[in-house]
Amino acid sequence: MKQSIAHIASVVADYDEAIKFYTEKLDFTLLDDTPQFETKRWVLVAPKGAEECSLLLAKAVGDEQTSRIGNQTGGRVFLFLRTDDFWRDYENIRAKGVNFVREPKTGDYGTVAVFEDLYGNLWDLVEFKDT
Repeated sequence: MKQSIAHIASVVADYDEAIKFYTEKLDFTLLDDTPQFETKRWVLVAPKGAEECSLLLAKAVGDEQTSRIGNQTGGRVFLFLRTDDFWRDYENIRAKGVNFVREPKTGDYGTVAVFEDLYGNLWDLVEFKDT
């Protein structure tokens, strides 16, 4: 049996502002933007070259979902963006105005820095050492 995670949902306030952030600030590719019904859309973004897992941008509906925007994991890092060149991507993302809340550090596993998305969810930008 083979299984994999296809999509991870991220609750957003607005589809278009989220698409703009991920495609312009993080250089993700917009994979799909299909209207569903009423105001719902099926919106998928992913890092360039990603083959298996993408991010599903899910517009919040109602007070409970809206309350989760920007804090889907209780303040812990939510997602991990793996890179093959940490310093290239760190400088590129930072130059586009993305806020890094923890500066780069290097450990036994590799190099990492923590940034926040447009809503405040925390991400690791990480280059793992070859294992």
